[in-house]
Amino acid sequence: MFAALLSVAFLALFTTMPLVWLSLGAPWMTLAVSFIAIPIVDALVGVRPTNAFARMAPAAARWVPRAQLLFQACLLALAVRIAPELSWPELLVFALAVGTVTGGLGITIAHELGHRDTSLDRTLAKALLVSVCYGHFFVEHIRGHHVRVATAEDPASAPRGMDVYRFLVRSVIGSFRHAWRLEVLRLRRERRSAWAPSNWVLAGSCLAFAIVGASALVGGPNGVVLFVVQAIWAIALLEIINYIEHYGLCRRLDGSRYEPVGEQHSWNADYTISNWILFNLQLHSDHHAHMQRPYELLRSACSAPQLPAGYPTLVPVALVPPLWFALMERRLPGAKAAA
Repeated sequence: MFAALLSVAFLALFTTMPLVWLSLGAPWMTLAVSFIAIPIVDALVGVRPTNAFARMAPAAARWVPRAQLLFQACLLALAVRIAPELSWPELLVFALAVGTVTGGLGITIAHELGHRDTSLDRTLAKALLVSVCYGHFFVEHIRGHHVRVATAEDPASAPRGMDVYRFLVRSVIGSFRHAWRLEVLRLRRERRSAWAPSNWVLAGSCLAFAIVGASALVGGPNGVVLFVVQAIWAIALLEIINYIEHYGLCRRLDGSRYEPVGEQHSWNADYTISNWILFNLQLHSDHHAHMQRPYELLRSACSAPQLPAGYPTLVPVALVPPLWFALMERRLPGAKAAA
């Protein structure tokens, strides 16, 4: 019970952090905490290949991530309402701070909930994704990415030598296109129109536009800028993490089929603090090898390629391609043999 209460308290504090720092006149502090303070603490605490959530009761583990929608809705509603009072520099920094939360934490939890079987969890996942204008991720991630991961067909798997900026364009566009195709094929099998309301790519996009309209009503032009910028940065964070998770890893082609997905097709990171903050998203090798395994049961994959740091540290590194390549090329499987 204590672990569950601690996790819910963390969600509440971290999600509302942009509002707190803005009230103290330092909206940039959310970025400093996320990409400077957390990496420092992560490095000091170091690697511990155990699951911090393993002792949490199953019922508590299921309910803790569900609280994120309430916290995130409050954050966005208050942020849009405050937006008209901010200068343009303050507004842009504040929007990036909000997007760091909605992307770094909100999409992470949406990813976890989207893998669950209950209609409640899947509805919450969709709502979290719509709040960052990326509803189609619900379709593409499970039915697209998990099927095609670590192949040339998957836009969310970065091939060796591709920098993050090229990857961002490829993944954002390619993922939306494939999600649309998946929904059209599903509806065609049901003998329904591609433009049916049950096409989630279409419905999710319309709901996102509706929230933009609501932002305009509540916060005027500043409210729209706030909401759109936070969504853009949240999407960018998601895709940068996608880039980190599978960079340079490939499945072998056996005849006309790719080998089964295994732990070796995703990067693993056992950094204690960042795994606790990100609900074990960094145990990504085990997640892809066992797609339905919940976050509280994920395990370290010792046989998988290992990242040199957690995601909060590697996101800024990935934004500097020469630094990223210098850090990661020698860690790719087979790199030493090739040298």
